[in-house]
Amino acid sequence: MARLDDKELPMISEKDMEELKAAIGKGSLTEAAAKAKEALEMTDKITLNIAVTGQSGSGKSSFVNAIRGLEDTDDAAAETGVTETTMKPTDYPHPTYPKVIVWDLPGIGTENFKSDTYLQQVEFSRYDFFIIISCTRFTSHDIKLAQEIHRLGKKFYFVRSKVDQDLENEKQHYDEEGILKQKKVSMKRPPQYSKSVILNAIRENCIKSLEAGGMASPQVFLVSRWEMGKYDFPKLQEVLVDELPSHKQLTLLRSLSNISKEILEKKKEQLQTQIWRKSLASCGIAAVPVPGLSMVLDITFLMTSLQEYCRDFGLSENTLTTLARQANKPIAELKAVIQSPLREEITEGFVAKLMTKCTAGGVKYSAYFLNFLPVLGSVIAAAISFPTTYLMLKNFLNDAADDARRVLEVTLEGNVSQ
Repeated sequence: MARLDDKELPMISEKDMEELKAAIGKGSLTEAAAKAKEALEMTDKITLNIAVTGQSGSGKSSFVNAIRGLEDTDDAAAETGVTETTMKPTDYPHPTYPKVIVWDLPGIGTENFKSDTYLQQVEFSRYDFFIIISCTRFTSHDIKLAQEIHRLGKKFYFVRSKVDQDLENEKQHYDEEGILKQKKVSMKRPPQYSKSVILNAIRENCIKSLEAGGMASPQVFLVSRWEMGKYDFPKLQEVLVDELPSHKQLTLLRSLSNISKEILEKKKEQLQTQIWRKSLASCGIAAVPVPGLSMVLDITFLMTSLQEYCRDFGLSENTLTTLARQANKPIAELKAVIQSPLREEITEGFVAKLMTKCTAGGVKYSAYFLNFLPVLGSVIAAAISFPTTYLMLKNFLNDAADDARRVLEVTLEGNVSQ
C-alpha cells in the first residue's frame, strides 16, 4: 500500500482512539456514533457571556455592537449615546451565534452603581470575562474594578477606544506635509506626524496611569469602532481566545469577525478537532445508503456540517453583502476569489457528489485506518464511509478557510493597518 501523506492522517488523540476502540470493539458502532454526536451537540450548547463596562461616552455600546458584527444603526444593536444609556446589565446575543452573549453593563462609579457594590449589582458570577473600556484615561473606579475581578479569579482586559479620533485630532497640529506647525518642537509631539508614535504615546500614557493606580504589568488594547481590523483589535481577539478555557475557545472563535489571518487559522485548527466525531456520527446514526457509493451516511447531518463551515468563515450571501459594504468593495470582487460554494449552495445533492469525488481516497485511507480499528472491518459500510467522510470534511474545511483568507486579503487592499 502506498504511504499516505502525514497531513492526511486522522487528527485523533490517543485517548479518543482508545475510546473508539472500546466502543466499536464491543460491536457497538451505533453507540460510539451516538457518543460522538452527543459530544458535538454539547459543544454547540456551550454559552459564553462577555461583560463590557465603561463610563458614559467611552464607546462601550459601540464596542458591544462591533464585536457582534453589527453597525450602531442595525435593529439588534445596543443603544449608543454620549449620556449613560445603560441603566442595567443588558444582554445582546450575537445575531448568528446566540450562545455568545455580550452584556452592556452600566458604568461604574455613578450614583446608581458605586464601586463597593458594583460587581454584586451586575451579577459578577454570570460572566466569563470583562472588558473595561475608556476613551481617555482609565479612572480609579476602573482600576478598583479590575483589581476586584482579579481577586475573584476572572480575566479582564483594558480597551482604549476611539484612537482614530485621537489620530485625527493630532493632525491639527501638523501641516499638509505632516510637519509640526509650531516652530519649537514640542516635547510631547514628534516633529513629523507619525501614527505609530502617537499610538505608542497613547498606550504608554494609559499604562502609566494604571501603574500609578496600583495595577501590575497592565496591558492596554487600542481600538477604533469604525476600523476593527486595525490597531490592536486583532491582537485582542487572539488574547481573548487563548486565555479562555479550552472547551469555550471554539464558541468564541466562531463568533469573531474574520479580520486577521491568525484568527482564521485558529478557527480552522479548532474545527479540525471535530472532524473525526462528525465522520463517526455521520456513518453510525440515522444513516441511509447513498446511491452508487455502497455507503451508509447521514447526508443531512453532513450537509449541515458543510453549511456550518461556510457560516463560520463568512461564506454566505448575507455576510458577504455586509462585508462588502463595510469594506467599500463591490461584492463581486469578494466573490471572485471564492472557489468553494456559498452556504446557500450546499444541498444534499452537492454532498453526495462531493462524497463520490472522495471515494477513491477513502478506500485507500480505510486500509490505513483499519490498522487502528480493525473491528470496523466487520462493518464494511462503516470501514469505507468513515475515512471517505473524514477526507471530504477535511478538504472542504481547508478550502473554506483558504477562501476566507482570500476574501480578507481583498478587503484589506488599500487599507493597510499601521
